[in-house]
Order: sequence, then C-alpha cells, then structure tokens
Amino acid sequence: MKILVIRFSSMGDIIYTTPVVRCLKKQLPNAEIHFLTKPAFKYIYDNNPYVDKLLLLKDKLAGTINEIKAEKYDYIIDLHNNLRTTLIKFNVRVKSSTYKKQRIQKWLSLKFKLKLVPPVHLVDRYLKTVAFLGVKNDEQPIDYYIKADHKLSKLLPPSYRDGYIAFIIGATHFTKRMPNSKIISICNQLKHPVVLLGGNDVKANGDEIAAQSDNVYNACGITTLDESVFLVSKAKSVIGFDTGLTHIAEAFDVPIASVWGGTVPELLGVQPYKVKEVLIAGIDLDCRPCSRFGLEKCPLGHFKCMNDMPERPIVDFADR
Repeated sequence: MKILVIRFSSMGDIIYTTPVVRCLKKQLPNAEIHFLTKPAFKYIYDNNPYVDKLLLLKDKLAGTINEIKAEKYDYIIDLHNNLRTTLIKFNVRVKSSTYKKQRIQKWLSLKFKLKLVPPVHLVDRYLKTVAFLGVKNDEQPIDYYIKADHKLSKLLPPSYRDGYIAFIIGATHFTKRMPNSKIISICNQLKHPVVLLGGNDVKANGDEIAAQSDNVYNACGITTLDESVFLVSKAKSVIGFDTGLTHIAEAFDVPIASVWGGTVPELLGVQPYKVKEVLIAGIDLDCRPCSRFGLEKCPLGHFKCMNDMPERPIVDFADR
C-alpha cells in the first residue's frame, strides 16, 4: 500500500500532521508513506523516520501532479483541503480522504461569537481522515527531530546553562504578540534566567527587552531554527505565543505557558497537545477573538487582550 499525505502550510498546521503520519506508518507496517509540502517547510519532516519519501511542491502545479501520478499511490490523504489539493485529486484520480475544515462554522463562530466548533484538537480532526483505514490515535505527542548535535556551551553564555526559561517572543501577526513593556515586566518577575527566542523580525524587540530586564539573553535572530528548537527542548519551561516554535515545543514535553491575545486555541483546535504541564493564558473579552489567524493591529485600538493579561499566573507557572 502506498499513501500520500498532503499539507502545504503553515508551520503549526504541519507539525500537527506528524501524529497522523506516525500512526499510519506504525499501524500499517507494510504501507509506504510519502508526504507533500512546500519547500519552506521541508525541515519539519527532515529526519522523520515515519516518512519514506518527502515530496516538495513545485512552482507549477502540473509538475507536482505529474510527479504524484508517477508514484502510483493507492490513497491520497488531503489534510489541507484547498483549491490546489482539489486539483491534484481531480487530476490524479485515486481514492482520497479529505480533512473537513468547517469553514462556515468557524466564520460564524468568529463573526457572531458563537461556539459552533467543538473544542476538538486539530490532531484528532486530522486523524478522522485516516479512520477508514483502521488507524487510531496512539495518544502520543507530536514529533520533531532536531537535525544536529547542538551544545548549550556554544549557544548560551555560561550563566544561562544551568537552567533557563525560554520565552518565544515572535509571532507572525501583531495581535498574537505581547507588547515589549509587558514582556519586560514578566521577565523582571521571573526568578530564573530567560532566553528570548524568535526570528530576525523580533531581534530589535529582544534587544529592547534584554536592555531593560535582569538576566535576559536575546537569542532572536542569532540562533537558527534548529538551534532554537534545541534550546526549547532543554528549557525548564517555555512561555510562548500562538506561533510555530511554541507548537514545536510540544514535542519535548516541557511545561508550556501558552499565551493567547486576539486569537483563541479552541477555534482552531491548536491548544498544546499531549503536554503534561500547560497553562493557557487568555482573558475573556466581548471582542475576542477578533480573528482566526491574527491581525496587524487591534481593531478597537485598546489591545486589552494582551495589555490587560494577568502576569502573575504566567510568572508562577514558568518559575515553579
């Protein structure tokens, strides 16, 4: 049996496909499992022992379709469900199973603050697409395989190597991130050293935070993604926003304070998965959630979802 699993983006959504791939491979031992994604997200499945072949989306969809036809799959598992995957399935014409996105229910829930989407995790929603093969949830965490043998001694100053809190300050959209002043306040209350993590886009934020905080090291824009994942895996605890690196942290079962501003985890089904110690930080407001994926500014201008976030529960959780 030969199976192709498809998910093109984004980082967090692809991370949550890893239990599906693992369950397929382990529960269908004679099956050959391939995975198709965008080249930008290749790293998520690098070194993954449950994938027999990784396919990368080509510039022209026709090239990808021809490649898929040549592989002669028995099944396509479509975990993306968009126009491109629809065209792939139409042209390849093999048996397929497709993830149901519940677009209308999500739109109504967001627009009218209704609760039409059951708080089922995305992993479980994905796994419904392979239930017809007799595949069941193995109740294990997500998978992420660090690519190199990194050393704390090469990544952090000496005073941070005996235990630190990883604070992931990056996120794609403004309404997912805390203001710098709020992060500074939290860092100054923490008893343990703090390592700031994020991309080059938040390096200046990290510099400002580190300059006004005690015992904070800014690794934003300095460490590679793989190094950042390694630092997350070795942390005493993690504080992070709704962003890919925070979701990757779930693979290592470190305590996670998952902080939510304008978005909410239950609408997307992306609350921390199979992590023993979790704090979901978010406040109830009539205007929240204001979007499914985040916005470039607060629609009402007050940004209360982050500005009014209680700090003490986050500090106490991360420090214990």
